[in-house]
Amino acid sequence: MAYDLEEQEQLESLKAWWRQYGNTVTWALIAGLLAFAAWSGWNYWQRKQAGEAALLYEQVVKAAEGRDVERIKRAAGDLEEKFGKTAYGPMTALVSAKVLYDAGDLAGTKAQLQWAIDHGDGEYAHLARVRLAGVLLDEKAYDQGLALLKDEPPAPFVALYADRRGDLLAAQDKRPEARSAYQKALDKLSANDAAMRQIIQFKLDALGTA
Repeated sequence: MAYDLEEQEQLESLKAWWRQYGNTVTWALIAGLLAFAAWSGWNYWQRKQAGEAALLYEQVVKAAEGRDVERIKRAAGDLEEKFGKTAYGPMTALVSAKVLYDAGDLAGTKAQLQWAIDHGDGEYAHLARVRLAGVLLDEKAYDQGLALLKDEPPAPFVALYADRRGDLLAAQDKRPEARSAYQKALDKLSANDAAMRQIIQFKLDALGTA
């Protein structure tokens, strides 16, 4: 009998605890399950997005290999619209920009590079800046090119930025500034960049002595 009473007291205590905290516990469990479901769904969505983007990127690469300008415009447009937030977006913009540049479509080239600057991150955006500055150099829009490269980039891109600034300054016949830029590029290059070092040294020598 005493055991039954003790059991009933425990049951009543449990009921009282549940009345006080039951809703909180239930909502906490629901929130945890929803968070897990959302996390699983997000990972699935990301994998699905990456897989579909990879297939479309293959079309971009094939179009680039065939120098098919119209096809690469369509493929790049589709990929950037549907999967622009994946890494394939800026990768596509850089590939298509090269094909369009070789085809003489400077307007299309600039549009793709600007897209990579606006939507890419890390190395893609910095590479796009350097390449767009090169297109502006071709167009003799020197100040615009320099404006693109005015900020100091992360360490891996310092030499590239400095080299391109040197090209723009040399084109303006600003020889002392160009020499300084080329020298900075040489100073920042690693010992493994022998080919690029030779090119920059050649450009520096071409400017003559101070």
